[in-house]
Amino acid sequence: MGRKNWLILLGAAIFIAAFPWLVAQFKAISHYVDVMVFAGIFSLVCLGLSLLMGYAGQISLAQAAFFGIGAYASGILTTKFGFNSLVAMAAGMTISGAIAWLVGVPSLRLKGHYLAMATMGFGVIVNIVLAEEVNWTGGPSGMADIPPFRIGTFTIDGEIAWYYAVWAVVFCALIFCFHILHSRVGRALRAIHEEERAAESMGVPTARYKVRIFVLSAVFAALAGSLYAHYVACVNPSSFNLMWSIRFMLMVMVGGMHSLWGAIVGTVLMTFVGNEWLQVFAELEILVYGAILLIVALFLPGGIVSLVPGRIFRRKAPEATLAEGAGS
Repeated sequence: MGRKNWLILLGAAIFIAAFPWLVAQFKAISHYVDVMVFAGIFSLVCLGLSLLMGYAGQISLAQAAFFGIGAYASGILTTKFGFNSLVAMAAGMTISGAIAWLVGVPSLRLKGHYLAMATMGFGVIVNIVLAEEVNWTGGPSGMADIPPFRIGTFTIDGEIAWYYAVWAVVFCALIFCFHILHSRVGRALRAIHEEERAAESMGVPTARYKVRIFVLSAVFAALAGSLYAHYVACVNPSSFNLMWSIRFMLMVMVGGMHSLWGAIVGTVLMTFVGNEWLQVFAELEILVYGAILLIVALFLPGGIVSLVPGRIFRRKAPEATLAEGAGS
């Protein structure tokens, strides 16, 4: 993972640990802990999307669908069948990963806009199913009374408990992602991103890696969906529509597609933007997000982390990536 990233992780962990105490000193922003819980949940989705977009160079507009599959799987299995929360979460991640594999094998043969359209179509289909399967999902009204998250006799209950639990999962996922990027798999992904044909000529099995990283991003999204369902205790299809896929993509782009830290920074910032600072523009939501996307694409293509001097948050330039990836 590297000494630099361990130091940044330590600093981030200290900040996250102190954050509830800091905001508690000011009543007007004491509810920011709740916003940060959502930011942590969304960060899990965006970490997987960062691997997919920023490192493998693939575009997906289906992350909200996998997010919803994880949420509804946990909701259905715990409320209708009495499954343990942890088992339901694992089942949701497995189901999401299996569906991602089935979708990814044919879809990832496409490139650019065609791939985006294919994943968008899948996301729309999932959203329609969630809205129409009234007996299982509750239809447009959704599901309520989802039980708290339990691990044995221990129950995650209360805002502060959820805050620390969610961010602990985020840091574990972040460390896992860094280990992937510093392995032969990570070098292969960067090779695919830089020049897919050249990577293939060097012996990198590009199709296999693209499907695997697509499945991993779906599993991360399902994990986030399960946490979301148990935290809010109710879900409905509007939380998993195409607009949410666009939001997740925007979070990654704002932070910086080529940086895992950028994915987290962008997610936290855009969660506060959407939940707190732009409520007055609620009816013009799509225009506001469109304007932010345009500004980032034109004036800040490297995201917020590109403003930091040096390469503190950004990945190194991909010299010799193709040769390194060939060893995988």
